Amino acid sequence: MRQLDSWVARACVGFVRACVVAVVSMLVPAVWAAAVALGVWWGAGNPWSWLAPFVLVCVGTLALSRPVCRMVRFLVERWTATVIPAGYRQAGPVTRLSTGYWWNGFSYERSRRDAVLDQKWRVRWGDPANWRDLRFTGIAPLTAGVVAALPPAAVAAAVLGLGQPGLAARLVGACGLVVAVGSAPYAWRIVKPVAVRFLRPSPAMALADRVDVLTAQRADVTVTQAAEIRRIERDLHDGAQARLVALGLSLATAEKLMETDPDQVRALMREARAGATASLVELRGLIRGISPPVLNERGLVDAVRALALDVPLDVAVSADTPLHLDPPIESALYFGIAELLTNAVRHAQASRAHVSLTPDDTGILAEVEDDGRGGADVRAGGGLVGLRRRLAVFDGTLEITSPPGGPTRVRMAVPCESL
Repeated sequence: MRQLDSWVARACVGFVRACVVAVVSMLVPAVWAAAVALGVWWGAGNPWSWLAPFVLVCVGTLALSRPVCRMVRFLVERWTATVIPAGYRQAGPVTRLSTGYWWNGFSYERSRRDAVLDQKWRVRWGDPANWRDLRFTGIAPLTAGVVAALPPAAVAAAVLGLGQPGLAARLVGACGLVVAVGSAPYAWRIVKPVAVRFLRPSPAMALADRVDVLTAQRADVTVTQAAEIRRIERDLHDGAQARLVALGLSLATAEKLMETDPDQVRALMREARAGATASLVELRGLIRGISPPVLNERGLVDAVRALALDVPLDVAVSADTPLHLDPPIESALYFGIAELLTNAVRHAQASRAHVSLTPDDTGILAEVEDDGRGGADVRAGGGLVGLRRRLAVFDGTLEITSPPGGPTRVRMAVPCESL
């Protein structure tokens, strides 16, 4: 009895999914059928009767191709957990130049609106994925659409057959019912191999996307490096350099007053010593901001534990084994964890946090969880955006789970072969 109930449930779910696949696959052919019906209604004798159906076919196919493909990808991911990359070209940043014009990657425009609009249409119609989507809209009805239409067609035959008098009609209806029940759990499954075969990005498209990603990463790294150099220069100029200049002036004054005013010289020497101590503290802080000594000497795990001691939170750090990572990856993860703990203190109003560092088959996983108020998201220009870009340089990912009310869990994954 339990097996029968399971089969009925699978048949019902499969029937609904088959109907959905059939409808989605047949949207474009439905437009073609409507165009043919319009031409017939207009009349074959009219020499212009072909124009409206032709325009309807072209516009309808172009307008529906990408939504149909996106819907198929969504259904495949929802039902089978198979992610099919879209491979569509993404619009790059629009930059205003010193001349006042806006550069969108293709042309110069006088306003940002014109630049964005021009870029949108160039990216949309110059995308090679358009041809792939058009090909799929022609293949899907003849493959997934026909097979997925079998259960609803069999149900329709069963209803018509069983509703008609006569043994032959009832036999046809019974056969239709058997075919519908037997094929419903399986008919929709053909959409997965068809979508994987014809909707995945081609090697050329994947290579072009990779080039675009690397170009964006290079630009981000260049901008980040320039900003970091300016920050270091500003900190040196406003802090340690100013104190060292004052120290030099104090020593020069003390040298002149050494014979005439020893008390003043001693006061100047005390001020000079205090200035030298402050300069040393600032230089050490600057060095820690560039590359913490504990990170270079003792590795990522001990550096994170030392960081946890300085954070005004109850932070627990767990690591399965000692980790031996490449220095750039250690630095990126260390400063990422430091930024997340700082956000937990400043914005989340958390009282406890937990940091875990675990290796897996491909790299290193770093998770930071706090008991704050939640609601963290990636905003343009925010720190999490910069952290995501910093990890993307190493093909790393950043996943954030932060419902309102907490807790907030951030997962950083970086592939690394040096473990």
